[in-house]
Amino acid sequence: MTASLQLAPLQAADIAEIAAAFASLGWNKPASQYERYLHEQAQGERAVIVARLAGAFAGYLTIIWASTYPPFRAAGIPEIVDFNVLPHLRRQGIGTALMDAAEAQIATRSVLIGIGVGLFADYGAAQRLYMQRGYIPDGRGISWQDQPVAPMAPVVADDSLVLYFTKAVSRG
Repeated sequence: MTASLQLAPLQAADIAEIAAAFASLGWNKPASQYERYLHEQAQGERAVIVARLAGAFAGYLTIIWASTYPPFRAAGIPEIVDFNVLPHLRRQGIGTALMDAAEAQIATRSVLIGIGVGLFADYGAAQRLYMQRGYIPDGRGISWQDQPVAPMAPVVADDSLVLYFTKAVSRG
């Protein structure tokens, strides 16, 4: 990772650049999503960490303090969600720096961190990263739209088909 990497909370001035970066990839991540994130950040519901490399947007992740995944919500486990590093900037330590910052922030409030990961190949890098960082499956099997998938149930292999993981951290 280079010294020109900076991490900071989401600001209103970041929104247009972030939305444009994902639009150029053909991803549906409109400015309205980040405007909502900014509002939720101001309300204390979500934390958003933005990474900039040499001043240009490189990636981000968010922390939701009250997870939508029922087991995490019931246990008060904050969840890292919507973690993205621009594809051409991956494998340069940006994702690791974002995860380090998120884990440190969560550790001030919880002894457990939750995270979910999609099950198809597009999530392969994230699957490997989470395992390397010590995340383990929560033991509840796969979920679709935050609900458990019953044996033999048909599901859609979309971004909502997820395996959830947790990691214990020392409370800071």
